[in-house]
Amino acid sequence: MKVGKYELDGKKLFIISGPCVLENEDMPRRVAERMKAACAEHGLPYIFKASFDKANRTSGKAFRGPGIDGGLKQLEAIKKEFDVPVLTDVHTAEQCQAAGEVVDVLQIPAFLCRQTDLLEAAAKTGRIVNIKKGQFLAPWDMAQVVDKMKSFGAEGKVMLTERGASFGYNNLVSDMRSIPIMGKTGCPVVFDATHSVQLPGGGGDKSSGQREYAPVLARAAIAAGADGVFAETHPDPDKALSDGPNMIPLVAMPSLLRILNALHELVSNPGPAVQAVEDEQEESEQPK
Repeated sequence: MKVGKYELDGKKLFIISGPCVLENEDMPRRVAERMKAACAEHGLPYIFKASFDKANRTSGKAFRGPGIDGGLKQLEAIKKEFDVPVLTDVHTAEQCQAAGEVVDVLQIPAFLCRQTDLLEAAAKTGRIVNIKKGQFLAPWDMAQVVDKMKSFGAEGKVMLTERGASFGYNNLVSDMRSIPIMGKTGCPVVFDATHSVQLPGGGGDKSSGQREYAPVLARAAIAAGADGVFAETHPDPDKALSDGPNMIPLVAMPSLLRILNALHELVSNPGPAVQAVEDEQEESEQPK
């Protein structure tokens, strides 16, 4: 799968990262510049992410972003200035064409992952489409979503993202089995480390989160075989206008990337001792 100038072939971990929403002109540019440099240090493909409209805020009074016109202009400017592919959410079929003319990856929010008209409109743009698994779905249910996308002509242009499953009220849990299960579709599988620690509606009129556990889950996901990591970041998450409680501070991202890259290299290229154990395990699982 080619995204911008990057070839996503499974050999290198790829990173999707940026602020939750385009708050202003300056902050997203600072994030893009820092994340591009941090990823380049390890040769990791980097995709900048930010939303032009947060259409699913808990409160109707919450900040949503600059809207599609201003937001797409800003994303286009970041794409050109930093020479990185960009990703943004779309919430309606009508948004897909305009967004597809600017961004490299259209993202389908988890709660919309079965909306057939939206999926078809995204597929028809010819762009890569990253589909987040609904919090209400089993991982094997995503095979039906992939089949829809294939029927719309998007075969080979779909990513799937795990972002946790509803676990009672105001809580999510991440089942790492979902990564190899969704991998059976043949699509690259991404783990959303920051939304997986979100506490939906946990702040009353807004969501809360446990950002301290995002690096823990990201490491586990790499060990489980994730191809990419999605992690929202912000220079000062406590002052962020959306999803601050689960975003990773920008200053902490370079060290996290070093760890994730090392883990991915180990999983992708196990040494003789690890390979011997894996071979022994496979042999023991064969029917006698």
